[in-house]
Amino acid sequence: VAQAYVNQRKLDREVRTLQAQAAQFARQTAQWIAMVESFNQALKEIGDVENWARSMELDMRSVAAALDYVCKGQLQPPPS
Repeated sequence: VAQAYVNQRKLDREVRTLQAQAAQFARQTAQWIAMVESFNQALKEIGDVENWARSMELDMRSVAAALDYVCKGQLQPPPS
């Protein structure tokens, strides 16, 4: 009976230790998940900025081509 009591106390200590470790692991896991989600959001934002910049570049090229066309049209002498 005494040995069973000693074993039960050891088991209780082990259970408390494992519970504390599991709780710590759960906190760490939640932090890691939050970090990964934050990283994913940052990547999405970078992609959004990249798409916006690409769109702006295409618009600016169109504007530059139109201005170039207008300037060249004005420099040529009118047809006689």
